[in-house]
Amino acid sequence: MSDSLETDPTARRALLVVDVQPTFCEGGALGVDGGHAVARGVAAFAAARRDDYALVATTQDWHIEPGDHFSHAPDFVDSWPPHGVAGTDEAELHPELADLRPDVSVRKGQFAAAYSGFEGVDEQGRELAALLLDAGTTHVDVVGIAESHCVLATALDAVRLGFRTRVLTDLTVPVTPEQGTAARERMAAHGVQLLPSTAL
Repeated sequence: MSDSLETDPTARRALLVVDVQPTFCEGGALGVDGGHAVARGVAAFAAARRDDYALVATTQDWHIEPGDHFSHAPDFVDSWPPHGVAGTDEAELHPELADLRPDVSVRKGQFAAAYSGFEGVDEQGRELAALLLDAGTTHVDVVGIAESHCVLATALDAVRLGFRTRVLTDLTVPVTPEQGTAARERMAAHGVQLLPSTAL
């Protein structure tokens, strides 16, 4: 049976836009090739399909003092160059998302490493999972940057929390192709549905 809103009238689906920030796009502190294209693609998809979603949520890396997550000699596994620094333009949502109008916005990683969007909280300190559940969410579609890191972690947490989870593969990009392949294999093994937005 198709896992779409059209054939499942009981579904309440949320779109999770993960870390679409200049810091993770070309020219940013931790830029990923294809980041700006993902931002444009997410913006266009959300504009066209906004009514398909009961809720749209954004997540942002918003680092204040994240400890060993930042390093000037990073290993790019557990430590990284400074990025997503709270209060900087690079940490804001990508300008392409100016018209997104999210219902929920959470920020993560203020004082520690945080990959999953479910580690984020809104301005009132409410966690993403609680915000989704309060809205009656049953299904989530995950998009954003980077597929191999924060999109992966967010999707795995969504499944663990009981949400039917899809990753829209044309609206995300990995740090490297090899890491993207590994991420997709891991997500699929945990029950995440992988499909392009054009298949919806």
